Amino acid sequence: MHRRTFLASASATLVLPMAARASINYTPGLVKKHLAAGDTVFLDFKTDWCTTCAAQERAINALKQSNPAYDEAITFINVDWDQHSNSELARTLKIPRRSTLVALKGDQELGRIVAGTSKSKIKDLLDTALTAATD
Repeated sequence: MHRRTFLASASATLVLPMAARASINYTPGLVKKHLAAGDTVFLDFKTDWCTTCAAQERAINALKQSNPAYDEAITFINVDWDQHSNSELARTLKIPRRSTLVALKGDQELGRIVAGTSKSKIKDLLDTALTAATD
């Protein structure tokens, strides 16, 4: 095996698990589809320019790295607030602003955080979603 081939294969092996952890970008109907399938959904209403959103994202990514079960059991969906703030989803869930995190299972809201960046509170919300996903 050539050295370049080996390095490319080794790199792909490391990158593929990371790709599986990527969040899905919201499109209309996506949340209903996942909830109807019995999935536990974690919504992240955010924008690229929001510093609070960035802090939440860092906390979520760190928690997902420390506990792979989150990625295995929960469907993470990013909702671009600039594009979808007036969407049916945002209106139905009464999302007040960007930097809102919401966990859902079936027709039930499991919890939410509005503009909070506390890693422990985000962990609590993720743990609630994980418990619902594994019940």
